[in-house]
Amino acid sequence: MSDALNELGQHLELKRHDCVLGWAVAHDELTVTVALSNIVGFVEFLKTDAACRFSSLVDITAVDHPQRPKRFEVVYHFLSMYQNQRIRLKVDVREDEMVPSIITVHPSANWFEREVFDMFGILFSGHPDLRRLLTDYGFRGHPLRKDFPTTGYTEVRYDEVQKRVVYEPVSLVQEYRQFDFMSPWEGAEYILPGDDKVAPDGHVSKGAAK
Repeated sequence: MSDALNELGQHLELKRHDCVLGWAVAHDELTVTVALSNIVGFVEFLKTDAACRFSSLVDITAVDHPQRPKRFEVVYHFLSMYQNQRIRLKVDVREDEMVPSIITVHPSANWFEREVFDMFGILFSGHPDLRRLLTDYGFRGHPLRKDFPTTGYTEVRYDEVQKRVVYEPVSLVQEYRQFDFMSPWEGAEYILPGDDKVAPDGHVSKGAAK
């Protein structure tokens, strides 16, 4: 399998050197890094080239790397049922850049791109209907970004007085903000060494004595 994938990687680099920035085979999987501006043409080549014939789009997702100048990796997975091979494409994207939509080549990319927009806030130029897909219309932020708070920004509830659903800023009561970071085994019947607690009076307690 690795030999065939290496041959495929060499073929892609030779035929589309304008698109391929790099490629590698690891764990019997071929990953190709593609230039952002050439992603549509390269995807079309993968679909039509006789040595490739990656006609099935399996998935589009993304990875957030906040510390990088090009913050996002947009990741595409394709399947060639004719060659019995899979391929992964990666495109590096800055936060202020737009990714060309591949809907003209794979119409099934429609909802995949909408999901990536919803979860990561990545915009796809040329998409005919780029709306949120998994979150509500009034949702704030993008949940799969690394800087998105686990509590979110707003909460939804039904207001009996107004007789409608209302959005309000998340408000955690103080008891949910108390963490002692002493032991994850507090309250367990068996306490591991090192999980003993020391009370202010110097007494060592086992477990969750309160």
